[in-house]
Amino acid sequence: MQDYDYDVIIVGAGPGGSMAAKTAAEAGLDVLLIEKRQEIGAPVRCAEGVSREVLEEFFEIEKSWIAKEVVGAIIYSPDGTQIKMTAKMAGNEVGFVLERKIFDRALARMAARAGADVLVKTTATSMKRSENGVEVELRRMGERFSMKSKLVIGADGVESRVGKWAGIDTTVKIGEIESCVQYLMTGIEFDADYTHFWLGNRYAPGGYIWLFPKGENTANVGIGVLPTKTKKGPKSHLDKFIEERYPEGEIIEVVAGGVPVTGPIETAVADNVMLVGDAARHADPMTGGGIANAIKGGYFAGKVAKEAIDANDFSKEFLRRYDEMWKNDFGETLRRNKIIQKKMLKMDDETINKLMKSISGYDLEQISFRRLMIEMIKKNPRLLWDLRDLFF
Repeated sequence: MQDYDYDVIIVGAGPGGSMAAKTAAEAGLDVLLIEKRQEIGAPVRCAEGVSREVLEEFFEIEKSWIAKEVVGAIIYSPDGTQIKMTAKMAGNEVGFVLERKIFDRALARMAARAGADVLVKTTATSMKRSENGVEVELRRMGERFSMKSKLVIGADGVESRVGKWAGIDTTVKIGEIESCVQYLMTGIEFDADYTHFWLGNRYAPGGYIWLFPKGENTANVGIGVLPTKTKKGPKSHLDKFIEERYPEGEIIEVVAGGVPVTGPIETAVADNVMLVGDAARHADPMTGGGIANAIKGGYFAGKVAKEAIDANDFSKEFLRRYDEMWKNDFGETLRRNKIIQKKMLKMDDETINKLMKSISGYDLEQISFRRLMIEMIKKNPRLLWDLRDLFF
């Protein structure tokens, strides 16, 4: 039998990777968690929103993780029509606005306390399979070395090297990746009890603008656009919006990146390999949000890693248990939301205004998302009839 350095090597210490490390280590596995950056949680590359329900399902929540608790979301159409949605209706990104720098580090510490080894400033440079496992080449502060493991979990983001090395098809077309820019702003006025979203080509072609409160006068204000829908970069659209709405605000931090909005992939596994989070294309196609699904995916991957070690079976066929878990949990939502996103991309601003007006009078405190969509389809059958099978 081949000697192993670890049962599992996890590449990437975001929420998905750290959750996988925590879960696998708590199950008694030997785990190595690596992160290429020198600081876990930095730089922040998302709006930092997550549902209360998901966080409470997996953790004893610490106050230091939470920048702001919100009660719901306000959605704005291009003509200014507003609808308010409860946090439960608004989805996985609404409930808490995190301090990701604090939360991500806390989750990595949980993994370490459970027994995982954690290395920062460590990059996976290649991966090759041996007869009974995987050898991962690593580089850390100029030093090159290799580690052998039975499994590798790739939590290394949208451009996942682990996925490519394993031969998992995570191809992203140019029309399926949102180009995003976000400012941390202070000195702006808004209703801090809600997250805010602006829809339509007037604001963000192929995407939307968001505001996630971080305090009474401070917020993450960002934009995601599809490059196929605009000749301008996201920063140009966002700057125009801020000039119109928050001209007195001060920008104190800037981040940029890409978010895959592909919908669910066929499989996130190969022999000896599982992918989680953005690497597995688990971001929501409608919202671009991915923290909740990354946490869930990391948990499922850690559980299946333990099952695979116990069974001494690291084949793709065995690891499909992981595919079954995430697909049964949030896979159908990804599929449904991808269909809705494609429909939304075909709509002009006038159509979006009409749809928003058709539901603006509903009491969204008392209605579910499914009920809301049914009513919207009934009121706009010519526009939405092809979505009926998703909700009726």
